[in-house]
Amino acid sequence: MRTFDKIITDRGSKYAVSGAPCRDGGEARALVEQLRKAKRFARATHNSWGLLGADGPVKNDDGESGAGMIILQQLEAAGMERHLVIVTRWYGGKHLGGDRFRHVRDAVAYYLAALEAGR
Repeated sequence: MRTFDKIITDRGSKYAVSGAPCRDGGEARALVEQLRKAKRFARATHNSWGLLGADGPVKNDDGESGAGMIILQQLEAAGMERHLVIVTRWYGGKHLGGDRFRHVRDAVAYYLAALEAGR
């Protein structure tokens, strides 16, 4: 699994993005649990994810309402199938309103660009 940590900071909230090749929802849940074994990610407020898998689109907002759908939309637009993307947020104490959706989009875009660049 590739992880890019501390890529966005806004009003105390911090974001990371992770991902890995993945076949289906069951494997996605196992990969998310693997990520959460790291103490830092276990303490995150949200680990939202999306996957266009063999069994169709699967997502989990993990309390960040709408985040999973944003991830799925970007994966669809990029034609990225069978690849799990997880956007992690550590809440900083101030509500971000609609900016949180922009940050989820930016995190996924960062991940996709890094894959394309071979980082």
